[in-house]
Amino acid sequence: MTTETATNGAAGATESPSLNILAQYIKDLSFENPGAPRSLQARDKAPAININVNVNANPLSETEFDVILSLTAEAKDGDKMLFNVELTYGGVFRIVGFPQEHMLPLLFIECPRLLFPFARQIVSDATRNGGFPPLMIDPIDFAQMFTQRMAEDKVRTQVAGTAN
Repeated sequence: MTTETATNGAAGATESPSLNILAQYIKDLSFENPGAPRSLQARDKAPAININVNVNANPLSETEFDVILSLTAEAKDGDKMLFNVELTYGGVFRIVGFPQEHMLPLLFIECPRLLFPFARQIVSDATRNGGFPPLMIDPIDFAQMFTQRMAEDKVRTQVAGTAN
């Protein structure tokens, strides 16, 4: 049995870092239009739209990870819900050759950045197919989300440490 390793021309060099998308999938998709057909009538003002985004990652093996991008969008006219769309969109990624300290940023910034355009299109199509103008979610700064999440985790850890 022989094992080959990419060497980049230098003796003893290891595999060059790589990030590959092995699969993308819709895990869950829900669109609700509870007031139809009345909710489809013309309005004087734009509805209030609330969008929430969450990212999670789970290891499948030493080099493969399941990254889940969860998007929810709710449109309301006053207190009446016009529509609610929920999407859980995943991707299986193979990540090889990166230092351990780069793994969290890769999983929570780069992977969702690659998934987002596809998830955005699914949400847009669902709202359009539901009888509304397509909802085009603005680009998301996953780096800022990651930084905020890490800061919140640090505060939680400090609070838990002082409680003990």
